[in-house]
Amino acid sequence: MSTSSQRLARTALFAFAVISMPGAPARADGEARLLAPSGTLRVGIYPGSPTSMVTDASGEPHGLAYDLGAELAKRLGVGVDYVRFQRVADIVSAIHDGQVDFTITNATAARANEVSFSQPVLAIELGYLVPMNSPISKAEDIDKPGVKIGVTKGSTSERTLPARFKNATIVPAESVKVAIGMFGRGEIDLYATNKPTLFEMSDQLPGAKILDGNWGTEHLAIAIPKGREDALPVLNRFVADEQSSGKLDTIQSQAGLRGATKAQ
Repeated sequence: MSTSSQRLARTALFAFAVISMPGAPARADGEARLLAPSGTLRVGIYPGSPTSMVTDASGEPHGLAYDLGAELAKRLGVGVDYVRFQRVADIVSAIHDGQVDFTITNATAARANEVSFSQPVLAIELGYLVPMNSPISKAEDIDKPGVKIGVTKGSTSERTLPARFKNATIVPAESVKVAIGMFGRGEIDLYATNKPTLFEMSDQLPGAKILDGNWGTEHLAIAIPKGREDALPVLNRFVADEQSSGKLDTIQSQAGLRGATKAQ
C-alpha cells in the first residue's frame, strides 16, 4: 500500500472512531429523544401559583415549572413550548395522555399511578387562607356547620380534606383565579392549598391572612409520561444540579415563591 493510501486509511479509521465514540453530544441527543420526543419540550403550566407560573410587575413570567422547564430544554438542546391549563389536575391528565412532556407537581401516590416522578425538587407546606375580618383565627375554628372550605377542583386538597372535616363543607373552585372571586361573593369562607399559592392569593385580597401551622406537606417533583422511566436518572441529575448550583434558589426568588423548604 502506498504512503498516501496508508494516510487515507488512517484518516478514515480515525474519523470512524470519533463518530462511534460515546460522547456528550450523543448522550444529549439520546436524552432529548427520551424527554422531548417531538423535538420540543412541552411544559405544562397553570397561572396563579409560583410553583407553576406567575407574572412579575413588568409582566415577565416566572415559576418553578416555567423556569425549570426552560432550564431542562436548554440542557437537552431543544426548544420549549408552554402549554397552559386552568389547573394542575388538567396538566397531569395531559401528561398521562402524552400531550405534555414535563411539569412540576405534588408527587402523590394517586398521581404516581398516572405519571412518573423524579426525586423531590422542593417541599412546601399546606395551609389555609382566610379573608379580612374572618371569625376563623385558627385551624380548630374550621370544622363547623356552615363553614365553606374552597379547594381547587381535582387537587390534592379536594381528595384529602373531606376525611379531615366532618361538619364543614368542601367547595371546589375551577381555578385559583375563580376562587378569589368566590371570596368576594361569600361562596367560600377560607381556601386550602399549598402556601406558595396562598401567599399569591393573599396579595390580591387586602387584609387576608394565612393561618398559623400547616395541615400537611407537599413534595414537588418533575412529572413525565409513563413509559419514559429510562429518563429518570437524567432528571434526577438535573434536579441535583439545580439544587446544588443555587439556580433553584434564584428561580424561587424570581417567582416570589414563599412557604417552601428543602426537599428531603
